[in-house]
Amino acid sequence: MNWVITFAGAAVVLLLLRDVFHTLWHPTRHGGLSRLIMTALWRPASFLPRRRRAPGLAGPLAMVIVVTAWAFTAVMGWTLIYWPHMPQAFTYATGLHPADHAGFADALYVSLVHISTLGLGDIAPAEGWLRILAPMEALVGFALLSATVAWTLGIYPALARRRALALRLSHLARTHPTREQIDTDAGAAILDGLAGAVAVVSVDFQQYAESYYFHDGDDRTSLARQITCAMNFADQAAAARPDVRLSAAVLRAALDDLAATLDERFLHTRGSPREVFEAFAHDHGRHTGGGTK
Repeated sequence: MNWVITFAGAAVVLLLLRDVFHTLWHPTRHGGLSRLIMTALWRPASFLPRRRRAPGLAGPLAMVIVVTAWAFTAVMGWTLIYWPHMPQAFTYATGLHPADHAGFADALYVSLVHISTLGLGDIAPAEGWLRILAPMEALVGFALLSATVAWTLGIYPALARRRALALRLSHLARTHPTREQIDTDAGAAILDGLAGAVAVVSVDFQQYAESYYFHDGDDRTSLARQITCAMNFADQAAAARPDVRLSAAVLRAALDDLAATLDERFLHTRGSPREVFEAFAHDHGRHTGGGTK
């Protein structure tokens, strides 16, 4: 029975490591736990009025809960590994009676000491295999801390790029460019710039999929609100000169890829790019922007 509990703890640790790997280091997939927590907080918050600001807390709060869940799972997994082998497989500091410190709470204490790398040493593993596993828990604790920092430093720049693209589209929409203005070298340069920015955002949604569950403030910085403006600009260049048409075609291709990414990972509409972007706007509590015609 003792080894069954130990193997169960090892399985919990392996599931944790798999989830962290798929969330942070494998850009084509979500971690199961992180996605479950993100969507569980996102869906209810999306139905609340924006003035209550609850939807804006869904993404940051979900990140905090995910990291807390990772830490809790790691601690409990190693606790289950240690617990069945206390006190016989551990050494105790002078003044501690092994029989009095062999319960679940003591195993939890040992796990917390190791994962936090405190190394107090009052209760230490004595068996050879436990002396190897205990430092591994410290390594996992350090890796979780580093991964959390890297995750945060990755997601927020991705959000900034997304919001910068939305703001740029808002600026362009407010200038109401005519077909004649778009059918120029400057118009082609603008379309090329938008295509590059859309491609970057598409990669961000693949690499930092959790960034989808963050709201973007007001309408000007909401990509869900502004993205259809880019489609409208590309449509305006349909009858332009060849070089401008080429820039517009590249922009459409970038928008198609972005729509495919959003639909495959989050929305599942199987619709056209414009229908996907409408679903994107609805999921973020927005209406699609009209832009220019």
